[in-house]
Amino acid sequence: MHFTYIKFETDGAIGMITLNHPEKRNALSLALMKELNVLLEDVQDRHDIRVLIIKAQGKVFSSGHNLSEMVNGDVSTYQDIFRTSGKVMQKLQDMPQPVIAQVHGIATAAGCQLVAACDLAVADENASFGTPGVKVGLFCTTPAIPIVRAIGRKRALEMLFTGRIISAKEAEQYGLVNKVVPEERLEAETRALAERIAEASGLTLSIGKRAFYNQINLSDDKAYAYGNDVMVSNLFAQDAAEGIGAFLEKRQPQWKDR
Repeated sequence: MHFTYIKFETDGAIGMITLNHPEKRNALSLALMKELNVLLEDVQDRHDIRVLIIKAQGKVFSSGHNLSEMVNGDVSTYQDIFRTSGKVMQKLQDMPQPVIAQVHGIATAAGCQLVAACDLAVADENASFGTPGVKVGLFCTTPAIPIVRAIGRKRALEMLFTGRIISAKEAEQYGLVNKVVPEERLEAETRALAERIAEASGLTLSIGKRAFYNQINLSDDKAYAYGNDVMVSNLFAQDAAEGIGAFLEKRQPQWKDR
């Protein structure tokens, strides 16, 4: 597939998406988001890719939506922008592969939303995050959706009400990112995390990711009932039999993703 605003490459079981519009600070324009949606639709069906990394070209991870697309438009145009954005963010959660954001520079507004929507995130120590829409009269309502689920109400509302930019260290303390590393170690550390995840069965990862998001908003009793059913079903997968057998026999498992 040919893309204008993103790049895609693979290395073994790891897929890497690069936001590739640095002259516009990797703003999530409608065209860029549509390319992302097409690519994610394809990647979700690829059994050779077990983990996905999203990173960016240039000095900025993503400055958010392209505000120039939000003037002099009509309702249909604006709906298309936010509907497409919602599809991309939801797809990151729905697709079977774990997704890691590799963040440098700034990630603001919808760029911060993109980080929060990924399953995991690694940031360099100079990265910064924020939802500054309130400062331009456009509250970051849709970015708030994954952000509040990642960091909780009080911290999310502080970010949303003030528009204050937070440091990578604060983002780690909040739970927005998993790990903060020196700038020169960002790519290597993100890759190391992806490789550790990719050691697992792709089928097992997909079962676990889907179950995690399905149970997270259930009551405890319903979550346990659902989780019990998932684990019983998982036991009948070939990879579960292989993995348990390999553990008992003290050998490396040979995954079939079945």
